[in-house]
Amino acid sequence: MKAFLILEDGNVFEGTSIGSKKEIISEIVFNTSMTGYLEVLTDPSYTGQAVCMTYPLIGNYGIAYQDMESKKPWPDGYIVRELSRIPSNFRSEGTIQDFLEKNDIPGIAGIDTRALTKLLREKGTMNGMITTTKYDDLSKVMEKIHNFKVTGVVERTTCDKPYTVGSGDRKVALLDFGAKKNIAKSLAKRNIEVTVYPASTPASTIIEGNYDGVMLSNGPGDPSENVEIIKEVKKLSESGLPIFAICLGHQLMALAHGFKTEKLKYGHHGANHPVKDLNTGRVYISTQNHNY
Repeated sequence: MKAFLILEDGNVFEGTSIGSKKEIISEIVFNTSMTGYLEVLTDPSYTGQAVCMTYPLIGNYGIAYQDMESKKPWPDGYIVRELSRIPSNFRSEGTIQDFLEKNDIPGIAGIDTRALTKLLREKGTMNGMITTTKYDDLSKVMEKIHNFKVTGVVERTTCDKPYTVGSGDRKVALLDFGAKKNIAKSLAKRNIEVTVYPASTPASTIIEGNYDGVMLSNGPGDPSENVEIIKEVKKLSESGLPIFAICLGHQLMALAHGFKTEKLKYGHHGANHPVKDLNTGRVYISTQNHNY
């Protein structure tokens, strides 16, 4: 079945429908990872976005559910050049096509993802629609595409109630703004008892818990939207508790200290971003996933 990606600048890409057949409007971003597509699909930071994979062949080692970063996939849509029909890996438990269908995520394959990526780099992140309907008159959908905004996504991705991961000599409170499961897992490996809290947890609850430190997690969306959370992060900061933050958590920490965040032209999404330590000259290859 044919599918179409309609961008807010009027560009239309024609390809083949993969996954669900439903129509979605989302923010379109590109990810430069060569592997780790399942981790990308299950990263809550992609809530409200449709992801274009720049690597041309996706799905060749199938789906290994143990590698999921959360209980379900979060992107609104998925865009690839070529989807592998027959995965080959001893850990594979299924195909991406089945995974997308099962989780009701629409996608499009067979488009020129390099051209799409160049467009997003030149013009910046754009909204777009993935649809199996051919619109002869784009004006019918263009207003809806332009008006789309990513909102309320932290509330959608955070946990419902506190839970504990691991045990150890130290105790850390992890505020879940859309946390990947590997964060709590990595802390637990280091002999730490991690208590994961919903994003709306008051600072007083954390402070009264006598924790050795606080972790502010990654997450989706515009950090400045989280006004009440920023107030609580400020209280945590003023309490004297050691705080470590990544991604959205780092941005919320900055906002709590009176700084401002701004949207990047097209963000950084991938597992191969070089970061140079200016003191030593050493370059680290890092994983990045942020729009602000």
